[in-house]
Formats: sequence, C-alpha cells, structure tokens
Amino acid sequence: MKDLYEYQKDKIWIKEYPIHYAGVDFNSRMTVIRLSNGNLFIHSPCEIDENTKVAIESLGKVEFIVAPGSYHYFYVESAQRAFPHAETFICPGIEIKKPDIEFDWLLGDRPDKRWENDFEQVLIRGNRCIWEVAFYHQVTRTLILVDLIENITDETEDVSGTLKLWWQLVFRMWNNPKPAPEYQLGWKDKKAASKSLKRILTWDFERIIIAHGDLIEENAKEVALHAWQQVLASSENA
Repeated sequence: MKDLYEYQKDKIWIKEYPIHYAGVDFNSRMTVIRLSNGNLFIHSPCEIDENTKVAIESLGKVEFIVAPGSYHYFYVESAQRAFPHAETFICPGIEIKKPDIEFDWLLGDRPDKRWENDFEQVLIRGNRCIWEVAFYHQVTRTLILVDLIENITDETEDVSGTLKLWWQLVFRMWNNPKPAPEYQLGWKDKKAASKSLKRILTWDFERIIIAHGDLIEENAKEVALHAWQQVLASSENA
C-alpha cells in the first residue's frame, strides 16, 4: 500500500492500493474528506492497517464510513474495526450482495443533514449490474466517483497485461475514459440513467477522483460528457 497523501490542502486525502479482482491486477483508491465540522468522511475504504489508522487519526475523528458502490464494500469491516464509533452508510444493493454487512443507513439522492453543507450526491439508476452514489464536494469543486468513470492509460501504474488486453480489444477503454464494464453491459433504463448523469453535469466540478486509473484534473466536465455520451445520446433517442 502507498501512504495516505494530501490531495486538496487540509480537505481531501487519498490512499492508493493494489487489488486483484476477476483475474486481473490494478489499483483502487480510498478518499478521506474533512467535513465542515472538522470530522472525517471515509469514502470507499481500503484495508485499514495500523499505519493507515494512525495516519487517518492524526487528521481528526472519523465520523462516517461510506461504501459508495456495488463493488466498493470489501474493506468496510476493516474500517469499522479501526473506527468503531463511526456510522456506516452503504449504496443500495450491497445489503443484498452481503446480507451480513453491518450498517446504519442506506445512501440515496439526498445528503445526510450532517454533511449537506459539504456534498451534493445522486444515486445512479438504470443499471441491472451495478449501483453507485456520486458525490460532489462543493468547497473543492471535486467530483468523487468509483466506477462511473475508469481512466486507465499508458501512464497508469501497476496494471496487469491481462487487464490491458481486455481494455484495449474488448471494451475499448484503454486511453479512453468510460464507465466500468459492468455499467456498459448492464444499462436497462437509459432514461433513468441519463437523468442521474445529467444531474451530475449540473455540478460545477473541475476535477474527478475515481477509484481506478488516473485522476481527471483537466477538462473534467468534457471528460465526463465523453465517458457518458453513449447513454446520454441513447436516452434522447428512446
């Protein structure tokens, strides 16, 4: 695991870590956000080893642990052990995939009142394979996603040859930001999906933190439009 590092001064920290999933190797990200009340919001937690726990605790009190997507709950229990007094919020559907997961609340389209001054959020609807809640951190103008955009390129570190082959030849995602394959294979209601995506596009974001691939720090809204263009266009023609 790489060390937790400061991404937006005194507001956002990121930790990148390797994962092995579906036979391929690549990296993922945990994001830690300082709320306006000074407490911390852990988005898509990684495994919390002792060094990571100490690094997070040096920033403040962890108030919330958030599993924002269908494939981003694997280390929730590790975070709960590290920060037992934090409340846990999960994306709808995780409680079905993992019936024994302990949580306090389900995420939705409206922010919890305790972070409504920090975030806007929306539940991405319309897919039969995957769900996700997108967050917009207003003060830093940062959109925070997990799988709604993946941006794996020639510059991305620690990507296996098998994943590169699939991304180049099958999904056409190499050097071409797109939603995760589960999204691409699972759209069932593109009008509902488009409504969710259009809400994101009303937000004034200038950068995007994603779970997999390179961070998007230039022309962020144009990149998002390109990534979602197939769904947005299909909904207009439906």
